[in-house]
Amino acid sequence: QVQLVESGGGLVQPGGSLRLSCAASGSILRINTMAWYRQAPGKERELVATIPSDGSTNYADAVKGRFTISRDNAKKTVYLQMNSLKPEDTAVYYCNIVGLGYALTSFHSWGQGTQVTVSS
Repeated sequence: QVQLVESGGGLVQPGGSLRLSCAASGSILRINTMAWYRQAPGKERELVATIPSDGSTNYADAVKGRFTISRDNAKKTVYLQMNSLKPEDTAVYYCNIVGLGYALTSFHSWGQGTQVTVSS
């Protein structure tokens, strides 16, 4: 089994910054793609950013130039640095990790979600 623990959410004023972290643990042989999603009230969950094992990055248009995704493979952790936050960034943020377990079975795991609220 693979467990993901998120941290770093909270309340911030417009224009502020937050850094989210998501640490994976358990039966992990290899981590492939790591990603962040978000879900605002009354809306569907949407992809925010991804970082495959080669370290390349992809972002939703709404966050390009403001958010940065990164990963620390040794710590099995993915980060999301969020700058210039806007009220429309308010959502529950979820990390998502795809990889291979020691039993040579693939896994696709979600974090528990962390609330980000941008408000004055």
